Amino acid sequence: MKALQFSDSIPRYALSKAVSKARSDVFWGRLACLQMREVDPPPLPNGEWLRVRTRFGGICGSDLGTITLHASTSTSVFTSFPFTLGHENVGVAGDLGDQVAGVVPGQRVVVNPLLPCSTRGFDDPCDMCARGDVQLCQRFNQGTIAPGLLTGFCRDTGGSWSKEFVAHQSQVLIVPDNVSDEQAVLAEPFAVAIHPVIRDVPGDDDTVVIIGGGVIGLCTIAAIRGLGSRARIIVIARHEFQAQMARELGADVVVGRLKDSALEKRMVDELGANSLKPILGKNVIVGGAQYVYDCVGSPSSVDDALRYAGSGGSVVLIGLAGVPAGVDWTPIWLNELTVRGTFCYGIEEYQGERLPAMAVALRLMAEGKVDLEPLLTHRFRLDDYQEALATVTGKSSSGVIKAVFAFEDE
Repeated sequence: MKALQFSDSIPRYALSKAVSKARSDVFWGRLACLQMREVDPPPLPNGEWLRVRTRFGGICGSDLGTITLHASTSTSVFTSFPFTLGHENVGVAGDLGDQVAGVVPGQRVVVNPLLPCSTRGFDDPCDMCARGDVQLCQRFNQGTIAPGLLTGFCRDTGGSWSKEFVAHQSQVLIVPDNVSDEQAVLAEPFAVAIHPVIRDVPGDDDTVVIIGGGVIGLCTIAAIRGLGSRARIIVIARHEFQAQMARELGADVVVGRLKDSALEKRMVDELGANSLKPILGKNVIVGGAQYVYDCVGSPSSVDDALRYAGSGGSVVLIGLAGVPAGVDWTPIWLNELTVRGTFCYGIEEYQGERLPAMAVALRLMAEGKVDLEPLLTHRFRLDDYQEALATVTGKSSSGVIKAVFAFEDE
């Protein structure tokens, strides 16, 4: 079968880095680390695993960061090469191992892509897995399968950027009948937003700032509203098509693409804050939001997130921030902010139960509390991956929100 695989070739890495200054399409060209290959479907590691036939494989920002060589190399210790990309997914259960229970061939499923202790053959979970923080597992590089934080970054599992991949039975969630494939493929990015929100839901009288109008920013709006909060939500979105979707999902105010000074003035007005001019540097903002979610992860967005948080507020870094050069950390101590990182999703408390965040996502969809289907704006055949990647990296001209590789008609 065909699969989009990423290799750890140092010559390809170095060449792509050098040529990318002149041509961005080098990252999916003939000499890139990403290549379309004919591969054998991955075998089931043992009887607790099953095969999944992909219907949709989502294209995520973290996939793009890997392909364009912007991802931190520190995570390579939790990766095994070559890996087939694709961790966002919806598919159909296929061949089952002889120890799989609770799944029937032909059922629609989504796969929680995390690969913690339960998938790696450990009967004794690590401390993090034991308490439900499976996203913080201490054994992502150990056990019966190759290193990998997620399906789609592990050579033994395959990924959803191919017709088939394999999953441990503990990863599998049955898709409710009233949840479409178009919604189900968004359960993973929705869970990314649910995870930080459900652990500290903003109060009805709070003000929330969400920086970024991409999929994660939009899912964060949906998570706040789906979990019942009536907090005032202010969203900073770059594109008008993102702004429109933010309003439809429940944002109260959307601030568009403005120059730095104009953006600050608008945000100060919306927050009812004051802006004070220091001797040098950016203005100091006094007053701000109780919660700021940075869904971009750039140095400027991290800097803005700290500045727009009010005293005693919380800043949540959902975007995959790297080294934040140029960030002024003064607001952290000056305003006694809580700055929290967040990675993937864990086991959450919801309606008196402890559920995986992706199960909460599917339940909110099934209950009609959120409708994320409009976020899926583009579909591509796997053979057209170069067009797909050019489209998703050119949002301003393509208007893409979420794109997927579609296999349902193959």
